[in-house]
Amino acid sequence: MFISDADPDEGLSTSVARGAESRVFDKAPYFDTTVEVGSIEEHPAPDAGLKAPLQTGYELQDLGPVCAEDSENASAVTERLLGEEGPFQWKNQLGTSIANNVTHPLFPPLPSYGPPSLITSVQHLIIRCISFVLSLVFLGTVIVGAIIQTASASVLQIHQKIGGRAPHTPRVFREEERSRQVERNKASRRWSYRREKEVDEEALDECPPLEGGKDPIVCDVAYYARRVGLDVETFKVQTEDGFILTLWHVYNPQEHTPLPPKARRPRGPHVFTGQTSSEASRRGPRKYPVLLMHGLLQSAGAFCANDDDSLAFFLCKSGYDVWLGNNRCGMVPEHTTLFQSDPRMWAWNIQQMGVLDLPALVSRVLFETGFEKLGLVGHSQGTAETFIALAKDQRPELGERISVFCALAPAVYAGPLVERVYFRFMRIIPPLVFRAFFGIHAFIPFMMTVHRRLHPRIYGTLGYYVFSFLFGWSDARWDRGLRDRMFQFAPVYVSAETMRWWLGGECFAHQKCILATSEVTQAEAAEDQRVARGHGDGEVLRSNTAWYGPQMPPIALWIAGADGLVDGRRLLHRLESGREPHVQLVHAKVIEEYEHLDVLWAMDAIDQVGQEVRQVLWETMPQEARTQCRMPRGVWTAR
Repeated sequence: MFISDADPDEGLSTSVARGAESRVFDKAPYFDTTVEVGSIEEHPAPDAGLKAPLQTGYELQDLGPVCAEDSENASAVTERLLGEEGPFQWKNQLGTSIANNVTHPLFPPLPSYGPPSLITSVQHLIIRCISFVLSLVFLGTVIVGAIIQTASASVLQIHQKIGGRAPHTPRVFREEERSRQVERNKASRRWSYRREKEVDEEALDECPPLEGGKDPIVCDVAYYARRVGLDVETFKVQTEDGFILTLWHVYNPQEHTPLPPKARRPRGPHVFTGQTSSEASRRGPRKYPVLLMHGLLQSAGAFCANDDDSLAFFLCKSGYDVWLGNNRCGMVPEHTTLFQSDPRMWAWNIQQMGVLDLPALVSRVLFETGFEKLGLVGHSQGTAETFIALAKDQRPELGERISVFCALAPAVYAGPLVERVYFRFMRIIPPLVFRAFFGIHAFIPFMMTVHRRLHPRIYGTLGYYVFSFLFGWSDARWDRGLRDRMFQFAPVYVSAETMRWWLGGECFAHQKCILATSEVTQAEAAEDQRVARGHGDGEVLRSNTAWYGPQMPPIALWIAGADGLVDGRRLLHRLESGREPHVQLVHAKVIEEYEHLDVLWAMDAIDQVGQEVRQVLWETMPQEARTQCRMPRGVWTAR
């Protein structure tokens, strides 16, 4: 959902300038959307008697902890991130710089950029021009490879059919796919009939659709929510380092009235202040909050692409309060002070997503709902940033705010796909060459231009074949009638540094893990083999390499057995072998036939994943919340 002049969040305290009329600095940026410094209103507690004063001109060096409560909740790694002399030189309340003396081997220091000047602006423009050409060559090579692979497979299939040698391999859900297409056609005709005859048939539907007709295929989660009788309101959330995130709230319009725009704007950079929205107690029957986090190069719209079989809509109609979190930049990059042309706006990777984005989103959901904890569901990168954030050397206190972490296709260990030639190329080139190819700003932003310019059906088809070529998955278990819609929510803006973390030569693709080096992983495997052979007591032979401490919430895993991108079985083995004594594994399932995206988009994903997620959320819910909340539909009290 893009921000426009008519967006319900037009009252944001952090004003977003559009076009060339509003500028903060003298130099014009290279993108259309810019952000200027505005005023950030500090909201008082609900029982506060006096209106809090406005703090205007919030500068970046003032975004550190300012109150005792926030200081107590801030982890050491957060202070280090906010104290890095990387994108900015952060200062504490006394005006002194906070030093960052500790680095994690999986999170090497990010490049440091100073404030823009004429010389640096010219340098950055040259880098952008060079990287535009080189990244376009890389992207073109991938697209050509995808076309050749698709054409070759089609020619081979035709040749086999002509020769009578084609194996009979029908689609897994062929009949179900046809049935759903028939139902969509019927729903479209009913919608047209209602509009033409003005017939009120809403009483026949518990959640009557608010939109209908032929799907225009748009990048708008609210539109697809209205097609199934729900709706979405947009909140804006500020991180501790000044990024503005988009948070979507999925709701039933028969039970909830959207908040006014002023109540949905950023509330400042501080998290977990103990405050609660005054609206939380005024709402109808309480529902337990669930936050969903998306994967790499996606937005949270990936949870909303399958009509009623979308995980977000399924959980909402089951009786949960569903929130969809989007990481920094996403569809429209926003920051309180920085231009998109400033490389400091892009000097971040998955560590910042986990340690800064995720707490900001969790904090806002808890503020709006009035609960002390929530259920967290992540897919792919959404699981990786959560596993990173909860590590005992990152931001472990976040675990105290999460009742259960449901990880779908958990991205902790690398799968065999990272050895493909194009990924190896990105891994073997040194950092300077990587930045020459992909820049120091957004990763191949031309992809977003293609997204905006191409017809959605052409783009959806192209997106599928390109991603299929890169990651080796297929649509064998998806509803092909919705496939073009699925790819409208990808790709999004991510930093080149994030892609270097995933695919470069220092981090995930090289170490094959998000929190351990390859040497440590190999040593653990050797210890496990000795224990398996019975060469002594496992407690003695195993070294203490645990990533998590006592603040870790319970974990549930849904692992795609045919996933070549990540290896969920290795994570399951780690948890079951006793490597993580503080982790309570409440549910684990390996779906042998599933690929990486099938946990979201397979036609039986609700049966295989959604119903179990619904049950796990209920079983791990705090007892106090369970007594306050409506019991979700379809859950049972005992297994």
